Amino acid sequence: MNINLTMFGQLIMFAMFTWFCMKFIWPPIVMAMEERQKHIEDGLLAAERGRFEEAEAQIKAKEIINQSKSLATEIITNATRQASNMVEDAKYNALKEAGKVKEQTQAQLEQDTICVRNELKNQVSDLVIQGVSAVLDKEVDVRLHQQMLGKLSESLS
Repeated sequence: MNINLTMFGQLIMFAMFTWFCMKFIWPPIVMAMEERQKHIEDGLLAAERGRFEEAEAQIKAKEIINQSKSLATEIITNATRQASNMVEDAKYNALKEAGKVKEQTQAQLEQDTICVRNELKNQVSDLVIQGVSAVLDKEVDVRLHQQMLGKLSESLS
């Protein structure tokens, strides 16, 4: 065996093997590697986008929380104001009712006072008439008695 012929044969076989690998094996491997590289790049881009979106979401969440806090503060302030207004309205209505009750009571008191005065006048006039009758029974001077009765009725009126 000749070493040159063996080397030449091995060279031809190596060249055919290389050509075969370059033609049929290397393109799918390169394509798989490119696909894998593209997939990795897409994953990195998605991760970067995810970080950016997370940062935006955190900023939006902080804004929403701040808006919610200010809205809650405003609602509490409005509720406190409404409660104060309701208390003031209730006080006003209670004072108004108390005034009405006081006026009604005063009116009733005045009516009762008038009734009592009238009743006292009637009782006094009855007593005067009884007294006059008793005096008239003892004295007969009618003119004098009528003058006294006129003066008495004038003083009572």
